[in-house]
Amino acid sequence: MKIVLLESLGISQELLDSYVKPLKEKGYEFAAYERNDDPAVQIEEAKDADILIIANMPLKAEVINACPNLKYIDVAFTGVDHVALDAAKAKGIKVSNASGYSTVAVAELTIAMMLDLLRRVPQVDAACRAGGTKAGLVGNELEGKTVALVGTGHIGHRVAELVHAFGAKVIAYNGFSHKADTELIKYLPMKEMMEQADIVSLHCPVTDKSKGLINKETLSYMKPTAFLINEARGPVVVSQDLADALNSGKIAGAGIDVFENEPPLDTNHPLLHSKNTIVTPHVAFATAESMAKRAVIVFDNIDAYLAGNQKNIIL
Repeated sequence: MKIVLLESLGISQELLDSYVKPLKEKGYEFAAYERNDDPAVQIEEAKDADILIIANMPLKAEVINACPNLKYIDVAFTGVDHVALDAAKAKGIKVSNASGYSTVAVAELTIAMMLDLLRRVPQVDAACRAGGTKAGLVGNELEGKTVALVGTGHIGHRVAELVHAFGAKVIAYNGFSHKADTELIKYLPMKEMMEQADIVSLHCPVTDKSKGLINKETLSYMKPTAFLINEARGPVVVSQDLADALNSGKIAGAGIDVFENEPPLDTNHPLLHSKNTIVTPHVAFATAESMAKRAVIVFDNIDAYLAGNQKNIIL
């Protein structure tokens, strides 16, 4: 049986070798490659694989269909919208993800974005470097604000705990499930939630319900003093609508870590040129600690699959 890793897991070679060694001792073949998004290259590298490991590189149906031995795809990522799941399902291929590895990392960067926007960190940094002062750049505190969450899974719930510790009120969108209110989170319809929010923070996967959810209409419900943060998935937001809202002053600012496509972005992307927007190249999940956690989950997934007890099941 052959296991193929199609992109780096962000850990040292020494650590990777420590996870691979027990598999090799059991007679499994292992091959590792650097990321290449060209399907032809992927097919050549993966054609003999029984198990594929990927992170967030696109895995198209043509690649899956070109791997006759493939039985299991181990996705070292939380979201799986970059994997052709229909093709995997049609071939009876099992799929797992690495849910939970980045909960702390994403939640902490979310808080950083909130504080940077509230305290106008990019602006005061630029003013200081230019010999200026805080004049006209006095910010605001997170304490006492209302933070609205779209998505209250592991990451969203951790964000709720953190902002609550700052003294903020937490509300959330009730359109994805029928979760009951808790002492921490009150669930509301979209319009009511957006109208009340000082900060809207997105933490949901891309689904038919969430794709394009943040658009011209839903953005129009927000206060002109409110901020939007997206560390979920790019297609949840209509980028041009958000850029228009920012540039026209309909909302006060945004922190964006994810886009319709993986960075590097086209330099003409509207959110790279919108007012009061902090942009990062999909780094929320990426810390040394989260990469180490992810590797543990990825190889635990393989061990469980080989033992007939699949974990973190997507398919």
